[in-house]
Amino acid sequence: MALEAGQQISAATGATGHREVGVVQRLWSGYGSILRYELEGGDRSSVIVKQVTPPSAAQHPRGWNTDRSHQRKLRSYQVESTFYRDFSKRCDAGCRVPECLALERRGDEILLLLEDLDAAGLPGRRTTVTAAELRACLGWLARFHATFLGDPGEGLWECGTYWHLETRPDELERLAGEDPALWRAAGAIDARLRASAFQTLVHGDAKLANFCFSPDGTAVAAVDFQYVGRGCGMKDVAYFIGSCFGEEKCELEAPALLDLYFAELRLALSERGKDVDAEALEAEWRALYPLAWTDFHRFLKGWSPGHWKIHGYSERLAREVVSQIEAESP
Repeated sequence: MALEAGQQISAATGATGHREVGVVQRLWSGYGSILRYELEGGDRSSVIVKQVTPPSAAQHPRGWNTDRSHQRKLRSYQVESTFYRDFSKRCDAGCRVPECLALERRGDEILLLLEDLDAAGLPGRRTTVTAAELRACLGWLARFHATFLGDPGEGLWECGTYWHLETRPDELERLAGEDPALWRAAGAIDARLRASAFQTLVHGDAKLANFCFSPDGTAVAAVDFQYVGRGCGMKDVAYFIGSCFGEEKCELEAPALLDLYFAELRLALSERGKDVDAEALEAEWRALYPLAWTDFHRFLKGWSPGHWKIHGYSERLAREVVSQIEAESP
């Protein structure tokens, strides 16, 4: 029997009544749903319920594909619940996340009761972005990274992002025939990102679709923390820029967007009283930006070789990174 939301809603909000009013989203591969409930009485008008109910192999739309894929998804929801339970309260208005009102686990089932960001004044979802929205998102990432700089991320992914090498051996194997040079360099790219002296927590899936905007685009919150974990902040920044733009815009906008991110990061480090050499951090992370971009490009070429994000800008960065690694190899 699936976990029931009603008791959690009443206990957490004091609502005297509630009703499901819509499906916000079905979870990937049939693992559950995100639902909105309207409330009567209590201290808020609505809440979001993220209910993880993994299918059996017989029910799964693709038979789990592989057990590795299934286990990765189960772990991702456990990580998300740990983030909301143990880390989310440290996220202030500068890196806003939905408030976690209640959390229940039973086996592989998870029920998260979350603040409704639409009702909180952040109803906007974007497929294209304005300059103000770009600034808001990069500011969010900078403040998130500054907040968790040096945090060991206990209970989260040891290496954040859904594409990191250790969890994607199937895609790496397919890459061998698609791009042998990138395949050979994949381990070195991963090792250099992991060796960054300035580790933080990365969101791990910081695409445009996972940001919720105020009507004027100046305030933003992020959702979907299934792949949060340790890493270099450039993983989030490169992935975010790639989610916003195609080839020409990436080429054109990336330098200014990196400048904006690092300006926001310096401000965020100062605001949070972080005792860190900001110049050294920026120098290291700027140098790692092409590697972070290439790391995701490596996954994408193994996972979906015809994907729209595989374009000239990505290929050029990847060739430069691979050439550098080959030149430095003994």
